[in-house]
Amino acid sequence: MPFVNWLKRNLVVIAGLLTLGYLLLPNVIVTVFSFNKPKGRFNYEWQRFSLDAWKDPCGVSDLCGSLSISLQIAVWATLGATLLGTLIAFALVRYRFRARGAVNSLIFLPMAMPEVVMAASLLTLFLNMGAQLGFWTILIAHIMFCLSFVVTAVKARVMSMDPKLEEAARDLYAGPVQTFVRVTLPIAAPGIAAGALLAFALSFDDFIITNFNAGSTVTFPMFVWGSAQRGTPVQINVIGTAMFVVAVLFVLASMVVGNRRNRKKA
Repeated sequence: MPFVNWLKRNLVVIAGLLTLGYLLLPNVIVTVFSFNKPKGRFNYEWQRFSLDAWKDPCGVSDLCGSLSISLQIAVWATLGATLLGTLIAFALVRYRFRARGAVNSLIFLPMAMPEVVMAASLLTLFLNMGAQLGFWTILIAHIMFCLSFVVTAVKARVMSMDPKLEEAARDLYAGPVQTFVRVTLPIAAPGIAAGALLAFALSFDDFIITNFNAGSTVTFPMFVWGSAQRGTPVQINVIGTAMFVVAVLFVLASMVVGNRRNRKKA
């Protein structure tokens, strides 16, 4: 049975492609309905093809304002979490200190803990401190939430580094700063970049922690949730499609750059 033999040889590939297709199906639906012209308030049924939403993505009141707030928070949360997470990761891998094991265990708590628990805890903290809920409380909450993911990504990369490379740099009379900039940082860069991308995605996408600590500030996920109660504008699909395309292009560009570097090394 040639077909059965072929199926056995390619079963893993077929299963992988089917899984990938299943994961991408929601993105395909969002993209298709970004070109829809609904008759009512809800964009759930296909009516007819239209480019109106693409021509005016900010046509819905407060949509682009909430998107701008989400992007600002995501960028600053990524910078803060990446900087602190990288320092913590290096400290946990390179240094021995009291309670190091406890800190290693506590790092995983925000990832294992339900978001609603962390959101309520942060809200209690801000209220006890008398802080006004808004942009800054969201930013602090997102940094704390994303920190563990960055530490985990960078720590895995730092643990795989060969310390002999840094020793060789010091043997060649490189100072601590030169060794870090020219040897340590380039090797750790993929882990730092992965942690930063993960932090950005988590921050931009978060709803539960944001909703608890936002006050009157409305981010893009909160705007989408609120709009779903009254009607879903097509512009939401447009923004979602645009961000998905940007993410795919970024990944493809990273793959191209990585392949070129590997070819040069070879």
